[in-house]
Amino acid sequence: MTQQAFALWMQDVQLDVERALEACLPAATTLPHKLHEAMRYTALGGGKRIRPLLAYASGALFGGDAQALGRVAAAVEMIHVYSLVHDDMPCMDDDDLRRGKPTVHVAYDEATALLVGDALQAQAFQALADIDTLPPARQVTMLRLLAEAAGSSGMCGGQAIDLDSVGLALQRDELERMHQLKTGAMLRVSVILGALCGKDLSPVELEALKAYSAAIGLAFQVVDDVLDATADSATLGKTAGKDAADNKPTYVSILGLEPSKELAEQLRREAHEALAPFGEQALRLRELADLIVQRKA
Repeated sequence: MTQQAFALWMQDVQLDVERALEACLPAATTLPHKLHEAMRYTALGGGKRIRPLLAYASGALFGGDAQALGRVAAAVEMIHVYSLVHDDMPCMDDDDLRRGKPTVHVAYDEATALLVGDALQAQAFQALADIDTLPPARQVTMLRLLAEAAGSSGMCGGQAIDLDSVGLALQRDELERMHQLKTGAMLRVSVILGALCGKDLSPVELEALKAYSAAIGLAFQVVDDVLDATADSATLGKTAGKDAADNKPTYVSILGLEPSKELAEQLRREAHEALAPFGEQALRLRELADLIVQRKA
């Protein structure tokens, strides 16, 4: 029954997120048509929506405002999608499959893909700026947190380290630092922004959410590395085995397959432990930690 309730909750959130993205993205009939069509092509109708789910789960824990949560979810998803569009380009990871369909530079062209990423990033901040149900000071804090998570001290910085690490034998702590930035920063800010849709956080609440986010951020990447080594492209919706083919350092290449699986399970337990101060009210966040570790794609 609990699993069914969780699945229904996820479906409801994913529908809300789709509607929020629909509302935030310019119509394909608006000039420039090709750019707006490509933005909608990549942002709508696909993906696990992990970051919006985290925002909604955290928002539920703190009584988050519905309008604010929808816009936060759209914002973090647009940042995530922009990063995927750029990551897939020939100058980066050079992939032609994402979420089970051709990547933007393949479906359109490289210049359009570059502009799609740029526009989605800007649109994310507009989505947050358009919230009119929260105190202005908290809204400014949220804008700053998203900028930090997406920029050179967060996701982009992690991506830069990743590109510079191809062919290198990284130590485990170096790999961990890279993924705390590349993947973890946006997962963390999704949790924090969702909570801020409800209230200003106490230091204890903030530290608990950061500890939870750190655990799931690393777990997400560990599981990604395991799946890249074990699943097929049809299951993943992207090219499988690409990390090994590109000679990129991963948890599997450094630790081995079984130790990587054990690490993911350890991180899942740490995520649960971090939520102890919130009791049963943090059920959805716990279930998302389980989903992140136990997913098959």
